[in-house]
Amino acid sequence: MIIGLDVGGTHTDVVLLGKEGLIREYKVRTDPEDLFTTVLRGIERVIEGIDPAGISRAVLSTTLTTNAIVQGKNPEVGMIVSGGPGIDPEHFRTNRHYYSVAGSIDHRGREVSPVNPEEIRGIARILKAEGIRNIGIVGKFSVRNPAHELAIHDIIQDDFGKIFLGHHVSGNLNFPRRIATTFLNTTIRQIHKKFFAAVKQSLEQKGLLIPIHLLKADGGTMSFEASLDFPGQTILSGPSASVMGAIAFAPENEETLVLDIGGTTTDMAILVDRAPLLDPLGITLNQTQTLIRSLETRSIGIGGDSAVRIQDGALTIGPDREGPAMAYGGKVPTPTDALFVLEIQKGEGREASIAGITPIAQALGLSVEAAAETIFDQACRIILTEAGRMIDAINSKPVYTVHELQEGLQVRPKRILVLGGPAPDFACRLQALSTYEVRAVPHWSVANAIGAALARTTCEVTLIGDTQQEIAFAPGEDFSEKVDRNFSKEAAVEKAYGLLRKKALRIGAEMEDLEMEVTESLQFNMVRGFYTAGRNIRVKVQVKPGLIHGYSAILERLSSGA
Repeated sequence: MIIGLDVGGTHTDVVLLGKEGLIREYKVRTDPEDLFTTVLRGIERVIEGIDPAGISRAVLSTTLTTNAIVQGKNPEVGMIVSGGPGIDPEHFRTNRHYYSVAGSIDHRGREVSPVNPEEIRGIARILKAEGIRNIGIVGKFSVRNPAHELAIHDIIQDDFGKIFLGHHVSGNLNFPRRIATTFLNTTIRQIHKKFFAAVKQSLEQKGLLIPIHLLKADGGTMSFEASLDFPGQTILSGPSASVMGAIAFAPENEETLVLDIGGTTTDMAILVDRAPLLDPLGITLNQTQTLIRSLETRSIGIGGDSAVRIQDGALTIGPDREGPAMAYGGKVPTPTDALFVLEIQKGEGREASIAGITPIAQALGLSVEAAAETIFDQACRIILTEAGRMIDAINSKPVYTVHELQEGLQVRPKRILVLGGPAPDFACRLQALSTYEVRAVPHWSVANAIGAALARTTCEVTLIGDTQQEIAFAPGEDFSEKVDRNFSKEAAVEKAYGLLRKKALRIGAEMEDLEMEVTESLQFNMVRGFYTAGRNIRVKVQVKPGLIHGYSAILERLSSGA
């Protein structure tokens, strides 16, 4: 059996899956001020009375790190940045304790100027006096040669806690994004470690000595232990849970729009032949551009609990949420209240919903029922409009799936798959208001948690070969070795596959899920005078994102309602 857990802005969903399908599901209100208790309460309820020996793993999708960054509730950290010639690293300052230092490496990985050990020791004394524990170190071309990052690390390692190195955080070029990515990993590490320790201890107390995985923003998972070195990978994992929850139910050989309609937001994504689209550069969070690999998704501030108001004589919905629907004790009318008025949703709260929507109806000069229809239709039209804008944005640039660049593809989905608590209700109205064929996925209210539970462990490796310097290296994996001048692109791919296999197993993958593929393969001749002096080779390989091996039988049962 597998535990799947997804923390949403309004609810946290927990499921227990087995060969017989969905064994148990539980929904608990999310307390954004105490996500730890929210997570534990959900897990405790879903495993109550279950033999721990029958549970093989747990996969969590949590907004903990995202919330910590957005709210700025993190301890101060230190950043030491080595730039060299070119743009001053001060342009990319991330925080107060940010130091630009001497020393530089060029684009081929050759030292231009050395690190100044005394300068580094002086900075270390300042940071230590300020009570700084965690440090990020970034060199401009450390992905070509990490020697300077390693040298700085060796000088200060005895005085600080966790030290993040830029070439470990990402093997991709882009100095400003690597600085930001290293900073985010450094700043959220403490809260992530605390969360890890608390969850692990609680599960062990209940006899659950099982592997714990976290869902990543790219739709894959990594072990809880491995996440301590890459906590930033868990940023924005919620939207990726939506995608993984829909992927198995999407049609093959066509494009599908996925909508996850929650209480606070609606998350959107596109599938191409069941493959999610990838943001090729990385997450942008709070206007900070990073190298954190992510699925191409969009979140808009409209959901079942979005606040409905009259502003300047016009009806507005969202983007804020002021609590639950009035049908459930809230103080502000919402689209969910409109569903209660229309008796699309049933329950004892209809009178409260009518009371909340009556002033809206009076302001619009409509009956309560007509006002509810207007609210529901407007919510659906906003979602469809924003989906259209997302599709236009995707088509304005090269389209990447998690597998490859789709040369010349223009995305034109004809189907929508809907997840989330109100999925069936919205599916009917979205179809009526559009030309899409719309349906809710099986077990729509907990599909995110199911998607998290069934996601496989993923990772990638970038390897670079320079035959002129007779070296092959993958700085992100602390790997380098001498090669001869005949080193080929094919040999680079084979070596990268070997590194990828080791990395994937180290962060929690199962051998049966190691479906590997090449995502980038480039070779350039380096010319000196009139002769080829060598070749520069760059390959990138990944464990193909998708669902774990042997999931088909479970999904068949889920599709049939089990």
